[in-house]
Amino acid sequence: MSNRKRVGILISGRGSNMSALIDSCKDPSYSAEIVTVLSNRPEAPGLQIAAEAGIPTKAIDHKAYESREAFEKDLTDALEDSGVEIICSAGFMRLLTEGFVEHWRNRQLNIHPSLLPAFKGLHTHERAIQAGVRLSGCTVHFVRTEMDSGPIIAQAAVPVLPDDSPESLAERVLHAEHKLYPFALELVASGKARVEGERVVFNEKPAIHGAYIAPYFT
Repeated sequence: MSNRKRVGILISGRGSNMSALIDSCKDPSYSAEIVTVLSNRPEAPGLQIAAEAGIPTKAIDHKAYESREAFEKDLTDALEDSGVEIICSAGFMRLLTEGFVEHWRNRQLNIHPSLLPAFKGLHTHERAIQAGVRLSGCTVHFVRTEMDSGPIIAQAAVPVLPDDSPESLAERVLHAEHKLYPFALELVASGKARVEGERVVFNEKPAIHGAYIAPYFT
């Protein structure tokens, strides 16, 4: 019997970070396996991508529910029916209630396209350029009720170039995301990273350059 952690992925769209996680899980030495992909949007292209990879999928349309709580109950039921131990949100565009977040506390990861706590929310790349920062990047963190908050697992820095547009910066940040998310999930699934209080601590230094914060991924 496999001792790999069972992962459920939540998506709302194409799921490019989902695809990066799927690719990483193909390695038998990786500490996690994806057992289900769920979407709140039945038309999400990522559902077809996951199905073609042989992963069970399910659409749970939030529009069919009268309340967030009712939607989240069916979401949790679907995750638990698949034996999910860790959730990875990958472009899941729904704010979750405190009840759901607390039920999955320290078992749900999210990736955000900025160096949190800077630039929470939407339009991160436009805001980073307008603010004149020289470094942007991405963050994988444990989910908390407040949007884009929670203990930080790993970050990758991406330079903001003088001629960057939001689109060009977004492309480079996304490239970093596709490497950072599998790296962070491995830390959690292997037990090398855990939450103490509201901070992530490590049993040993992560392998990438011996750093807790991953460098710019080229």
